Amino acid sequence: MAAFWQRKAQRLARADGSRKGALDERAAPVVQLLNGRAQFCTTSSCSGRIVLAQGGAAVSAAAPSAIQKKNCTWLMVTHEMCIKDDVMTALEKATGDVVLKFEPFVLHVLCQELQDAQLLHSVAIDSGFRNSGITVGRGGKIMMAVRSTHCLEVPLSHKGKLMVSEEYIEFLIHAANRKMEENTRRIDRLYKSLELALGTAVSANTSPSDETDKNRSVYFHRRKRKTIQEQNVHTSPKDHNEELEPEDDTEINLEIFAEIMI
Repeated sequence: MAAFWQRKAQRLARADGSRKGALDERAAPVVQLLNGRAQFCTTSSCSGRIVLAQGGAAVSAAAPSAIQKKNCTWLMVTHEMCIKDDVMTALEKATGDVVLKFEPFVLHVLCQELQDAQLLHSVAIDSGFRNSGITVGRGGKIMMAVRSTHCLEVPLSHKGKLMVSEEYIEFLIHAANRKMEENTRRIDRLYKSLELALGTAVSANTSPSDETDKNRSVYFHRRKRKTIQEQNVHTSPKDHNEELEPEDDTEINLEIFAEIMI
Protein backbone atom coordinates (compact mmCIF):
# COMPACT_ATOMS: atom_id res chain seq x y z
CA MET A 1 0.00 0.00 0.00
CA ALA A 2 2.82 2.38 0.91
CA ALA A 3 4.58 1.53 -2.36
CA PHE A 4 1.46 2.49 -4.34
CA TRP A 5 1.13 5.85 -2.59
CA GLN A 6 4.81 6.56 -3.21
CA ARG A 7 4.46 5.74 -6.92
CA LYS A 8 1.37 7.93 -7.17
CA ALA A 9 3.03 10.88 -5.44
CA GLN A 10 6.06 10.63 -7.73
CA ARG A 11 3.93 10.34 -10.86
CA LEU A 12 1.65 13.28 -10.05
CA ALA A 13 4.63 15.45 -9.09
CA ARG A 14 6.09 15.15 -12.62
CA ALA A 15 5.32 17.54 -15.45
CA ASP A 16 3.17 16.12 -18.23
CA GLY A 17 5.33 14.02 -20.52
CA SER A 18 3.47 14.76 -23.76
CA ARG A 19 4.92 17.01 -26.47
CA LYS A 20 2.41 19.78 -25.75
CA GLY A 21 3.02 19.46 -21.99
CA ALA A 22 -0.62 19.15 -20.98
CA LEU A 23 -3.52 16.72 -20.94
CA ASP A 24 -5.73 16.45 -23.99
CA GLU A 25 -8.81 18.51 -23.19
CA ARG A 26 -11.23 15.67 -23.90
CA ALA A 27 -9.32 13.20 -21.69
CA ALA A 28 -8.83 15.59 -18.78
CA PRO A 29 -12.15 14.97 -16.93
CA VAL A 30 -11.60 11.18 -16.79
CA VAL A 31 -7.97 11.60 -15.73
CA GLN A 32 -8.86 14.09 -12.99
CA LEU A 33 -11.72 11.92 -11.74
CA LEU A 34 -9.44 8.90 -11.31
CA ASN A 35 -6.50 10.81 -9.82
CA GLY A 36 -8.90 12.31 -7.28
CA ARG A 37 -9.47 8.81 -5.88
CA ALA A 38 -6.92 7.30 -3.50
CA GLN A 39 -6.80 3.92 -5.28
CA PHE A 40 -5.99 5.17 -8.80
CA CYS A 41 -3.15 6.99 -10.57
CA THR A 42 -3.13 7.63 -14.32
CA THR A 43 0.26 7.24 -16.01
CA SER A 44 -0.49 8.17 -19.66
CA SER A 45 -3.42 9.07 -21.86
CA CYS A 46 -4.50 10.23 -25.30
CA SER A 47 -8.00 11.45 -26.10
CA GLY A 48 -7.85 10.04 -29.63
CA ARG A 49 -6.25 11.47 -32.77
CA ILE A 50 -6.12 11.52 -36.57
CA VAL A 51 -2.56 11.23 -37.85
CA LEU A 52 -0.67 11.28 -41.12
CA ALA A 53 2.33 9.10 -40.27
CA GLN A 54 5.34 8.65 -42.52
CA GLY A 55 7.91 5.91 -42.16
CA GLY A 56 11.00 4.66 -43.95
CA ALA A 57 12.97 7.44 -45.62
CA ALA A 58 10.87 10.03 -43.79
CA VAL A 59 12.95 9.76 -40.62
CA SER A 60 16.04 11.26 -42.26
CA ALA A 61 14.26 13.47 -44.78
CA ALA A 62 11.63 14.99 -42.51
CA ALA A 63 11.43 18.69 -41.99
CA PRO A 64 12.71 19.99 -38.61
CA SER A 65 9.14 20.86 -37.59
CA ALA A 66 7.84 17.30 -38.11
CA ILE A 67 6.98 15.23 -35.03
CA GLN A 68 9.24 12.19 -34.61
CA LYS A 69 8.03 9.03 -32.87
CA LYS A 70 9.58 5.54 -33.02
CA ASN A 71 11.01 5.56 -36.55
CA CYS A 72 8.14 7.49 -38.04
CA THR A 73 7.24 11.11 -38.66
CA TRP A 74 3.89 12.72 -38.05
CA LEU A 75 3.19 15.00 -40.99
CA MET A 76 -0.11 15.96 -39.36
CA VAL A 77 -1.79 15.21 -36.04
CA THR A 78 -5.06 16.47 -34.59
CA HIS A 79 -7.20 15.49 -31.61
CA GLU A 80 -10.25 16.94 -33.34
CA MET A 81 -12.00 16.19 -36.62
CA CYS A 82 -9.93 17.14 -39.67
CA ILE A 83 -10.59 18.67 -43.09
CA LYS A 84 -9.37 17.67 -46.55
CA ASP A 85 -7.25 20.81 -47.10
CA ASP A 86 -5.13 20.08 -44.01
CA VAL A 87 -4.52 16.50 -45.13
CA MET A 88 -3.58 17.47 -48.69
CA THR A 89 -1.22 20.17 -47.45
CA ALA A 90 0.50 17.69 -45.16
CA LEU A 91 0.81 15.13 -47.97
CA GLU A 92 2.79 17.62 -50.05
CA LYS A 93 5.65 17.13 -47.59
CA ALA A 94 5.68 13.34 -48.04
CA THR A 95 8.96 11.74 -49.11
CA GLY A 96 8.29 8.20 -47.93
CA ASP A 97 5.40 5.83 -47.23
CA VAL A 98 2.47 7.64 -45.62
CA VAL A 99 -0.58 6.21 -43.86
CA LEU A 100 -3.68 7.92 -42.55
CA LYS A 101 -4.52 6.70 -39.04
CA PHE A 102 -7.29 7.16 -36.56
CA GLU A 103 -6.19 6.12 -33.04
CA PRO A 104 -8.89 6.04 -30.34
CA PHE A 105 -8.79 7.08 -26.69
CA VAL A 106 -6.23 5.22 -24.59
CA LEU A 107 -5.58 5.45 -20.85
CA HIS A 108 -3.16 3.64 -18.54
CA VAL A 109 -3.99 3.56 -14.83
CA LEU A 110 -1.96 2.33 -11.87
CA CYS A 111 -4.31 0.64 -9.38
CA GLN A 112 -3.85 0.03 -5.67
CA GLU A 113 -5.64 -3.34 -5.51
CA LEU A 114 -6.69 -5.92 -8.08
CA GLN A 115 -10.36 -5.31 -7.26
CA ASP A 116 -9.86 -1.63 -8.16
CA ALA A 117 -8.49 -2.63 -11.57
CA GLN A 118 -11.36 -5.07 -12.05
CA LEU A 119 -13.91 -2.33 -11.34
CA LEU A 120 -12.27 -0.01 -13.85
CA HIS A 121 -11.99 -2.83 -16.41
CA SER A 122 -15.70 -3.63 -16.14
CA VAL A 123 -16.67 0.01 -16.62
CA ALA A 124 -14.32 0.37 -19.62
CA ILE A 125 -15.72 -2.72 -21.35
CA ASP A 126 -19.31 -1.58 -20.82
CA SER A 127 -18.42 1.87 -22.21
CA GLY A 128 -17.20 0.40 -25.50
CA PHE A 129 -13.46 0.02 -24.84
CA ARG A 130 -13.44 -3.71 -25.51
CA ASN A 131 -9.69 -4.13 -25.88
CA SER A 132 -9.04 -3.10 -22.28
CA GLY A 133 -6.94 -5.30 -20.02
CA ILE A 134 -5.15 -5.73 -16.69
CA THR A 135 -1.48 -6.61 -16.13
CA VAL A 136 0.27 -7.43 -12.87
CA GLY A 137 4.00 -6.76 -12.89
CA ARG A 138 6.88 -7.41 -10.56
CA GLY A 139 6.38 -6.26 -7.03
CA GLY A 140 2.61 -6.47 -7.42
CA LYS A 141 2.34 -3.40 -9.66
CA ILE A 142 -1.19 -3.47 -11.10
CA MET A 143 -1.85 -1.64 -14.38
CA MET A 144 -5.19 -1.23 -16.12
CA ALA A 145 -5.23 -0.17 -19.79
CA VAL A 146 -8.37 1.33 -21.33
CA ARG A 147 -8.18 0.54 -25.04
CA SER A 148 -10.40 0.09 -28.07
CA THR A 149 -10.26 -1.64 -31.45
CA HIS A 150 -12.07 1.37 -32.94
CA CYS A 151 -9.11 2.13 -35.24
CA LEU A 152 -8.35 3.05 -38.86
CA GLU A 153 -5.08 2.74 -40.81
CA VAL A 154 -4.89 3.17 -44.59
CA PRO A 155 -1.77 3.68 -46.80
CA LEU A 156 -1.89 6.77 -49.04
CA SER A 157 1.54 7.16 -50.62
CA HIS A 158 4.67 5.14 -51.45
CA LYS A 159 8.11 6.78 -51.58
CA GLY A 160 6.44 10.15 -51.67
CA LYS A 161 4.08 9.31 -54.53
CA LEU A 162 0.35 9.55 -53.84
CA MET A 163 -1.25 6.17 -54.61
CA VAL A 164 -4.95 7.08 -54.23
CA SER A 165 -7.32 9.68 -55.60
CA GLU A 166 -8.36 12.84 -53.78
CA GLU A 167 -11.91 11.53 -53.84
CA TYR A 168 -10.80 8.46 -51.89
CA ILE A 169 -8.86 10.64 -49.43
CA GLU A 170 -12.03 12.67 -48.87
CA PHE A 171 -13.93 9.43 -48.20
CA LEU A 172 -11.28 8.33 -45.67
CA ILE A 173 -11.38 11.68 -43.88
CA HIS A 174 -15.16 11.34 -43.52
CA ALA A 175 -14.72 7.83 -42.07
CA ALA A 176 -12.02 9.03 -39.64
CA ASN A 177 -14.19 11.94 -38.48
CA ARG A 178 -17.11 9.59 -37.79
CA LYS A 179 -14.79 7.46 -35.69
CA MET A 180 -13.70 10.56 -33.80
CA GLU A 181 -17.35 11.38 -33.03
CA GLU A 182 -17.95 7.85 -31.75
CA ASN A 183 -14.74 8.07 -29.73
CA THR A 184 -16.05 11.23 -28.03
CA ARG A 185 -19.33 9.51 -27.15
CA ARG A 186 -17.43 6.60 -25.59
CA ILE A 187 -15.27 8.90 -23.49
CA ASP A 188 -18.38 10.68 -22.20
CA ARG A 189 -19.99 7.32 -21.44
CA LEU A 190 -16.85 6.18 -19.62
CA TYR A 191 -16.80 9.31 -17.47
CA LYS A 192 -20.46 9.05 -16.46
CA SER A 193 -20.16 5.31 -15.76
CA LEU A 194 -17.04 5.86 -13.66
CA GLU A 195 -18.79 8.52 -11.58
CA LEU A 196 -21.63 6.10 -10.89
CA ALA A 197 -19.43 3.05 -10.25
CA LEU A 198 -17.03 4.85 -7.92
CA GLY A 199 -19.93 6.39 -6.01
CA THR A 200 -21.56 2.97 -5.63
CA ALA A 201 -18.25 1.47 -4.49
CA VAL A 202 -17.93 4.10 -1.75
CA SER A 203 -21.47 3.34 -0.55
CA ALA A 204 -20.73 -0.38 -0.50
CA ASN A 205 -17.59 0.18 1.53
CA THR A 206 -19.43 2.16 4.18
CA SER A 207 -22.47 -0.11 4.53
CA PRO A 208 -20.75 -2.87 6.56
CA SER A 209 -20.07 -0.41 9.38
CA ASP A 210 -23.74 0.54 9.41
CA GLU A 211 -24.66 -3.14 9.74
CA THR A 212 -22.14 -3.49 12.54
CA ASP A 213 -23.74 -0.62 14.44
CA LYS A 214 -27.16 -2.25 14.08
CA ASN A 215 -25.86 -5.60 15.22
CA ARG A 216 -24.22 -3.98 18.22
CA SER A 217 -27.53 -2.33 19.12
CA VAL A 218 -29.38 -5.66 18.97
CA TYR A 219 -26.60 -7.33 20.93
CA PHE A 220 -26.75 -4.59 23.60
CA HIS A 221 -30.49 -5.06 24.14
CA ARG A 222 -30.12 -8.83 24.31
CA ARG A 223 -27.32 -8.54 26.86
CA LYS A 224 -29.39 -6.10 28.87
CA ARG A 225 -32.34 -8.50 28.93
CA LYS A 226 -30.09 -11.41 29.91
CA THR A 227 -28.59 -9.37 32.75
CA ILE A 228 -32.05 -8.50 34.05
CA GLN A 229 -33.10 -12.17 33.92
CA GLU A 230 -30.00 -13.22 35.84
CA GLN A 231 -30.68 -10.59 38.47
CA ASN A 232 -34.22 -11.98 38.94
CA VAL A 233 -32.76 -14.90 40.84
CA HIS A 234 -31.59 -12.53 43.57
CA THR A 235 -34.52 -10.11 43.69
CA SER A 236 -37.99 -10.24 45.18
CA PRO A 237 -41.14 -9.96 42.99
CA LYS A 238 -41.40 -6.36 44.10
CA ASP A 239 -37.84 -5.62 43.06
CA HIS A 240 -38.43 -7.46 39.78
CA ASN A 241 -41.42 -5.26 38.90
CA GLU A 242 -39.42 -2.12 39.68
CA GLU A 243 -36.54 -3.37 37.50
CA LEU A 244 -38.78 -3.91 34.48
CA GLU A 245 -40.74 -0.71 34.85
CA PRO A 246 -38.62 1.47 32.55
CA GLU A 247 -38.52 -1.19 29.77
CA ASP A 248 -40.40 -4.51 29.97
CA ASP A 249 -39.71 -7.69 27.93
CA THR A 250 -42.31 -6.85 25.28
CA GLU A 251 -40.70 -3.50 24.54
CA ILE A 252 -37.28 -5.11 24.29
CA ASN A 253 -38.54 -7.79 21.88
CA LEU A 254 -40.22 -5.19 19.68
CA GLU A 255 -37.11 -3.06 19.62
CA ILE A 256 -34.95 -6.04 18.63
CA PHE A 257 -37.41 -6.92 15.86
CA ALA A 258 -37.36 -3.33 14.60
CA GLU A 259 -33.56 -3.29 14.57
CA ILE A 260 -33.44 -6.53 12.56
CA MET A 261 -36.02 -5.30 10.04
CA ILE A 262 -34.27 -1.96 9.38
